[in-house]
Amino acid sequence: MPTPTPILAAAALLMAAVTPPSAFTIQDPAITESSGLAASSRHPGVYWTHNDSSSDGSPAPHLYAVDGETGRTLATITLAGDGVAGRDVEAISIGPDGALYVGDIGDNYDGGWEEVWIYRLPEPERLADATVTPAVHAVQYEDGPRDAEALMVHPETGRVYIASKKDNGGAALYASPGAGLSETGVTTFERIADIGLWVTDGAFSPDGTRLFLRGYFTSQMYAWPGPDGPPEPIDREVMIPLQEQGESATFTPDGATLMLGSEGEASPVEPVELAGQLLPESAQAAEEDEAEEDDDGGAQAGGESGDASDAGDDGGISVGTAATLVAGAVVILALRRLLFRRGSNGA
Repeated sequence: MPTPTPILAAAALLMAAVTPPSAFTIQDPAITESSGLAASSRHPGVYWTHNDSSSDGSPAPHLYAVDGETGRTLATITLAGDGVAGRDVEAISIGPDGALYVGDIGDNYDGGWEEVWIYRLPEPERLADATVTPAVHAVQYEDGPRDAEALMVHPETGRVYIASKKDNGGAALYASPGAGLSETGVTTFERIADIGLWVTDGAFSPDGTRLFLRGYFTSQMYAWPGPDGPPEPIDREVMIPLQEQGESATFTPDGATLMLGSEGEASPVEPVELAGQLLPESAQAAEEDEAEEDDDGGAQAGGESGDASDAGDDGGISVGTAATLVAGAVVILALRRLLFRRGSNGA
């Protein structure tokens, strides 16, 4: 059996590099209007989603735990109890307390509802069908009612944010007060930033240093410089896929990839890998660590010290390491050919 060459070793390294998750298609026929998406904090590879209206004609909202590989529903959670209206459920997020926050915040009448609601419930430890009575938080905005489809909970502070939908009339980012959400009265959200975007969903990165907001065809990544922001637009575009009705977004648990979903039957959820300043700070640090490890490996193989300039921009195998391996392969192949010719001439 021939001895593996350095070029084969390089291929093996490339195959072993970290790759973004694959796209998947939601299989459940009950999910026809997937309007929100949240990566589970308890169950790796599982995503929570929901319709923006009930799938069975009842007012009870349903949450679906979907397998990110097969697209199949693993559990259905029905929300029930006093105060659960299920009027226009548009968003879902997971807080640092391990709770699911469900935003019944849509208002297709552009300000027809004086109050909207947030439902809060623990993320289940075991994935199984269940009926749950959540905590119900009534919400209003300091500058009056409006339509919204994006709700985000900061993963460090637990503060809740809502982005209004439309930019004609002033889309904006709103924040819950420092005291948190009231369970007895109405919580008034404060307007903290203007948003020049038609917003259909949003998500914080797992480390809380990035805020992503999407629309049907456009999006914006923001740096989140401190516990309470404010958001700072990053001058790099996230190329979102063309989808039938792009309605949902979440980060993968490592923060390196966005998962973007759409409404419709058998709707796709598609990954978008991030790079450079679009990456959350923790993911940037992880990428730099991987690049340094690649440089160290190249230095050992080549007998020279590594150099940071050899690191690839994507955190995979470095340019210097790849060049060393390819050059080694060329030398070995040339020597083999020379030895073969000498052996033939001497025969």
